[in-house]
Amino acid sequence: MSTVTTKAKLKTSAMIASFADPGQKTTSAPFGHALVKAAEADSRIVGLTADLGKYTDMHIFAKALPERFFQMGMAEQLLFGAAAGMAETGLIPFASTYSVFAARRAYDFLCLDIAEPNLNVNIIGGLPGLTTGYGPSHQATEDMAIFRGMPNLTIVDPCDSVDIEQAVPQLAASDGPTYLRLLRGNVPTVLDEYDYTFELGKAKVLRGGNDVVFVSSGLMTMRALQAADALAAHNVDVAVVHTPTIKPFDSATVLAELNTGRLAVTLENHTVVGGLFETVASAVVTAGLGKRVVPIALPDQFLDAGALPTLHERYGLSVDRIVAKVLAELG
Repeated sequence: MSTVTTKAKLKTSAMIASFADPGQKTTSAPFGHALVKAAEADSRIVGLTADLGKYTDMHIFAKALPERFFQMGMAEQLLFGAAAGMAETGLIPFASTYSVFAARRAYDFLCLDIAEPNLNVNIIGGLPGLTTGYGPSHQATEDMAIFRGMPNLTIVDPCDSVDIEQAVPQLAASDGPTYLRLLRGNVPTVLDEYDYTFELGKAKVLRGGNDVVFVSSGLMTMRALQAADALAAHNVDVAVVHTPTIKPFDSATVLAELNTGRLAVTLENHTVVGGLFETVASAVVTAGLGKRVVPIALPDQFLDAGALPTLHERYGLSVDRIVAKVLAELG
């Protein structure tokens, strides 16, 4: 009698929008709760959104401090213009919308109203990279590429709830505008297991390794750590460097880790064009290291709609695809 083993079929519904693993420790709405805590300590902090309070966790702030919350409607340019005016009066605005709307629809207002006068306005962008299954209209796969060239703008790509909770008060306290790639809802809690604290503008070595060095940002740091554990079973020793601040970039820490004989790999939830990979590659070339860097990133194309687990596997962001890529590179 024969036995047939079938592989579990990947689900395809775009409604499956969580990148947390089943049973993984998560924290609910870390941005919203961190913003309330920061605002309770600083009366200058205000919250704004463009009809996306619930979907950027700004609803937590609106409920706790309704007199300091402003609903601007579906008008992202107005959202940024109003935030700029508030900052001119001495307030510290946190303005939330989807990353696609911030980067594509309201770029000029962010650039000229906020970045040029170097105002302390904090842009919170939901659904960065491939964190939604709703296709190119919602997937901000190129947001960092769009924003990296804007003078004065700080760009933060947090890994988890720990990064977000610790980043919020630092963003409020920093001079000039910031852009945070928001992870919302039930956000994985990962970095509490490491000797780690978020420092704006700094990269951190989370673990050492003799064979490979991962340089990662955003949710891909979680995947990098998981892949490092999986590669240990193949006798591959992997270091992980987390770079939550994309701009200004901590080249010194990253280059110190790359200036070795180890295989160098970048991992990002962003197109291979204009994001972490090219930031690292530019630093490597400028320093004259002559080092090959292997990118793990989204392709330079408009992506499909579907369930996130399916899409992450398809486009190379899953742990299995990362492990396979590294083993192939090592030959």
